Amino acid sequence: MDAVFKNLTRTFAFFVFLLLGAIMVSLLYGSRESIAAHGLAFLWTNDWDPVQNVYGALVPITGTLVTSLVALVIAVPVSFGIAMFLTELSPVWLRRPLGTAIEMLAAIPSIIYGMWGLFVFVPLFQQYVQPPIIDFFEGVPVLGEIFSGPPFGIGVFTAGLILSIMVIPFITAVMRDVFELVPPMLKESAYGLGSTTWEVVWKVVLPYTKSGVIGGIMLGLGRALGETMAVTFVIGNAFNLPTSIFSPSNSIASALANEFNEAGGIQKAALLELGLILFLITTVVLAFSKLLLLRLARGEGTSH
Repeated sequence: MDAVFKNLTRTFAFFVFLLLGAIMVSLLYGSRESIAAHGLAFLWTNDWDPVQNVYGALVPITGTLVTSLVALVIAVPVSFGIAMFLTELSPVWLRRPLGTAIEMLAAIPSIIYGMWGLFVFVPLFQQYVQPPIIDFFEGVPVLGEIFSGPPFGIGVFTAGLILSIMVIPFITAVMRDVFELVPPMLKESAYGLGSTTWEVVWKVVLPYTKSGVIGGIMLGLGRALGETMAVTFVIGNAFNLPTSIFSPSNSIASALANEFNEAGGIQKAALLELGLILFLITTVVLAFSKLLLLRLARGEGTSH
């Protein structure tokens, strides 16, 4: 019986590798025409012209990476603050309902986030948020270029902001759970030495839970990289490189959602190659996070 159970679980484990391999092979096979026609130049070409059958992935790749970066820059500090409040500062009676409310954000379908973003958030952002930000940074070196352009409401920053709201529940849930695993004796010892709550979290809780925290951030990043419908509603869906953070652009997922249904021939192959690139980006991100965690674990024995 033990041998059967061992072989069964081993089969399940290897099935994951088989499934990933099958996805990789199917994407490579489906994109073979585009790979043969464009080669590596597909990665740095910013043209997307179905009429001339000229395609490039630079705009979707840039849009995907920038929106995900914006989402993490906003979501990580907010998630950290929420998790810190829930585990260290919140009254006991408030922890469960507040934690449940945050987790409910993860249950909202992405298309609802997209509709809310387009019909509610974008008009408010266009009228009350973007104009003062653009005026404030006008003339400032570097920042003036980043925060410039007409206030469309839609664009890269709006998509990143919506994504940040979507990934906050995932990052917060992981951070809260790992923060709760810290032995109370460690925190009580720090408090007994006169440490503030911030010092306890920064010098005791975070070093003890850094692997889990990084894992939660990577989970949120993976969610942001592959999000489709919410981004499609608010990013602008323009095959243009963003000249500022408020510019309309495109992402890999939104390009697939908008064009795959009517695509054929080399256009379909180019879209499948975009899917392959997104698959590889996600793989690289996960591999980098694993290497970072291994380096952190290796450094624990030598740190003083």
